[in-house]
Amino acid sequence: MATPRLQLTGITKAYPGVVANSGVSLSVLPGEIHAVLGENGAGKSTLMKIIYGSVKPDAGEVRVNGQIVQIRNPKEARANGISMVFQHFNLFDTMTVAENVWLGLTRNSLEQVTAAIKGKAAEYGLDIDPARPVHTLSVGEMQRVEIIRALLTRPELLILDEPTSVLTPQAVEKLFVVLKKLSSEGCSILYISHKLHEIRELCTACTVLRAGKVTGVCNPQQESNASLSRLMIGAEPPTLSRAAKHAGSAVMVVKGLHLAREDQFGVDLQDIHLHVRAGEVVGIAGVSGNGQRELLYALSGEDVRSPRGSIHMGEVDVSHMHPGRRRKMGLHFVPEERLGRGAVPTLSLAHNLLLTRTESISMPRFAGGWIRVRQLEAHAARLIAQFKVKANGPTAVARSLSGGNLQKFIVGREIDANPKLLIVSQPTWGVDVGASAQIRGEILALRDAGCAVLVVSEELDELFEVCDRMHVIARGKLSPSVPVAEATVEKIGEWMSGLWQPAEEAQHA
Repeated sequence: MATPRLQLTGITKAYPGVVANSGVSLSVLPGEIHAVLGENGAGKSTLMKIIYGSVKPDAGEVRVNGQIVQIRNPKEARANGISMVFQHFNLFDTMTVAENVWLGLTRNSLEQVTAAIKGKAAEYGLDIDPARPVHTLSVGEMQRVEIIRALLTRPELLILDEPTSVLTPQAVEKLFVVLKKLSSEGCSILYISHKLHEIRELCTACTVLRAGKVTGVCNPQQESNASLSRLMIGAEPPTLSRAAKHAGSAVMVVKGLHLAREDQFGVDLQDIHLHVRAGEVVGIAGVSGNGQRELLYALSGEDVRSPRGSIHMGEVDVSHMHPGRRRKMGLHFVPEERLGRGAVPTLSLAHNLLLTRTESISMPRFAGGWIRVRQLEAHAARLIAQFKVKANGPTAVARSLSGGNLQKFIVGREIDANPKLLIVSQPTWGVDVGASAQIRGEILALRDAGCAVLVVSEELDELFEVCDRMHVIARGKLSPSVPVAEATVEKIGEWMSGLWQPAEEAQHA
């Protein structure tokens, strides 16, 4: 037997009110692609942070290449040949891509790092401009930066936390080619994903965590999606049912929206035509960085530069209205960035309700200018229970939650507002199969209750599952809509490259 590249024995880590890892043991061989599977809050990310030196375990032993090591920080992890791509990115917004990567490769000049980024990007199909400031990147583009930065360290053990959550199917295929090549060269890979088909295709070993404990070890290539779900959550995820429904009148109408980019790295929106009716779910697919962010900012009110008359809610022109005024009209928005945009990391879940719910009739918390804290916390507790959020109560700060649980809370907060129009970006990014089914079920329940829903996602399976109609956005242009019943993955893939026919565009009229 080869000496394991990584061996964990009895790893335990507890936080106030929760045990994240309890006696976890795990072994990864050289060249092995090893999955770590578990529902949100099972302890996967904590375990990875322990391996990478970001978190210190309370007990247990870590061996790298047979030697006991004390990894006190990420620098020591990298010195031991360990690199990690986090689900929530560690990038400085005001610096360029090259400067961010340079921070971890200080032995090289900035010019050398820039050349290396271009080389890796071309080699692995991870298109990125090294000169772009990070604050101009979409979430998918930020993920490419993190992956390239990790690859440039030439790791012996590469940890990937939800690496494909915002990548297109074509980009995922290219990434898998890269990972299989790295594996053939002896690099070990720890792979966290909630996409069971990916784990079955890519990985040859799998450790399953539930409530911080190891509950199983298997070869995922010998399992089915259903059996992996049972190992992970103790049951198979519920099957979504979508009854045929006649859509009502248009809740939002976008006509001829032209909007110049705000910076040189943005995307110009060109002649956008879109309508979303009561009682339907409309999806927008596309490769990250093709204008999704600009369109969402315009629709939500974060960007009020839209030409007058280009965006209507009912009969009201909302083109120049700020988000607060649009919320009063029933528009609620779930952004793709959970921490920092969807929630304030250092605020409690209860106080995060105040971000979008200050004037809700269903939550009268203000009396004489004072916040009714007990009522606020009680409401947060109800949402935590209703949406099955794993958190240490309503006073838990947002950053203490796993990504999937924070997503459930944010989605629940906006659904609870009884919106007339809900715009959701990447609704199930990094969310486990059970929680994904729950969020998608809530979206369909909103639709059936007469709400208009607009979903922007890079998960084609998700769009096919919840949408009635779909568009594709490419280079700032929006394709005509196509009923999901008539759409195919091949057709949507072609449209992602902007290859829809001019005759089809005439259908907008």
